[in-house]
Amino acid sequence: MPSFLATPPWTNHSRSGELEFVLLGFAHVPSLRPMLAVLFLAAFLLTLLGNTLIVLLTSLDPGLRAPMYLFLRQLALVEICFSLDVAPRLLVTLLWPGRGMYPTSCALQLLLVLSCVSSECFLLTVMAWDRFLAICRPLHYGANMSPRLCHLLATTCWLAGISVALVFTIWLFNFPYCGPRGIRHFFCDIAPLLSLVCADTRVFEANVFVATVLVIMVPFCLIATSYVLILAAVLRMPSASGRHKALSTCASHLIVVILFYGTTGVIHLRPKASYSPESKQVVSLSYTMVTPMLNPLIYSLRNKEVKAAFGRVCCGRQGSRL
Repeated sequence: MPSFLATPPWTNHSRSGELEFVLLGFAHVPSLRPMLAVLFLAAFLLTLLGNTLIVLLTSLDPGLRAPMYLFLRQLALVEICFSLDVAPRLLVTLLWPGRGMYPTSCALQLLLVLSCVSSECFLLTVMAWDRFLAICRPLHYGANMSPRLCHLLATTCWLAGISVALVFTIWLFNFPYCGPRGIRHFFCDIAPLLSLVCADTRVFEANVFVATVLVIMVPFCLIATSYVLILAAVLRMPSASGRHKALSTCASHLIVVILFYGTTGVIHLRPKASYSPESKQVVSLSYTMVTPMLNPLIYSLRNKEVKAAFGRVCCGRQGSRL
């Protein structure tokens, strides 16, 4: 790994327009850009509205003090950060194509993208473990999931994601970049940036693959193991109502896991995959725009406690006005 104290090759020329990066997202469909901008703006606003509502409900309502809602609030905050990092630049790319961005801006965007993806992987794993303890170890759940431990786990998820992202962002932007600076994507990501590097990146790619396995696949295996144990415990329950209640508390989380891992693994397991950049853009949309927008809907529509909390907060505000 190169020294992190080394000066990046683009530092002395960062004020020169010729070394700016240009995002070329959806350049293959120029006629659709205005319509796409409207759709993505709507998705962006819905994402902010839905996830902000989750954050407010889990913070204000006393009925949502369980550990699962603390982790849900952290997940909503990750989605807000993710959307604020990706969506505004995407809208600029669609409405004003060809506008450049300084390498520092590109590096910051990559740092935040990798941080959010990594933190979300860890948070989904912690949420699965929380459901496992609640269903399989209900008598010891209160002692095991103390408020202090929950806050420690949430903080660890954030710090671990930032640490992983920081290492690979600094390493990637220490490579020399040459030739055209057009990034065939709608945000700065590892794969399109690697295609612009004029140096041997095999060691970097090998380390990215190892980190991806540790950050994405290992948590996924832990989540899958948790749900196998949960399913075994549910099948042993004597009452049908108990089984239904146990499964209903896991359904929302399981849907989110399938949506998230169904796309991030495809993109990040192979930094220089053989499929086209256009295909990668479409796949990337699902976990950068669609999943953050759907998560609040999934948790609110399938969770009676969240819907009840929404009613209490709304009724409380109306009562205070009266």
